[in-house]
Amino acid sequence: MARYLISFPSGAMDHVPVEDLPAVGEAARAVAQEAMDSGAWVFGGGLAEGVDPVMVDADGTITAGTYPQTREFSGGGFAVLEAPSRDRALEWAAKFAAACRCAQEVREIMFDPLV
Repeated sequence: MARYLISFPSGAMDHVPVEDLPAVGEAARAVAQEAMDSGAWVFGGGLAEGVDPVMVDADGTITAGTYPQTREFSGGGFAVLEAPSRDRALEWAAKFAAACRCAQEVREIMFDPLV
């Protein structure tokens, strides 16, 4: 089975009223629990927006910031799921999209038999 990253940046939920956020969180946790119960769940969570990212070079040099093309991805949520097909991963993404009230990005994780 392949693994898929299903994610969204925090700005994707800017349209959700603050008073609705508890309901969104509850709905997202329900989808996560459904994925756990089905055996598809690998892990997931959210990126801590209060902790700034850093870049670590091969020589150990640490620089504040991130790749320029990822500056927009300041936080948000993600799930890594195992699915028998891309279509099934897209079905899970649709469930998360409905729960989180925003579109989800789906990417297949490359398989490496040695790790």
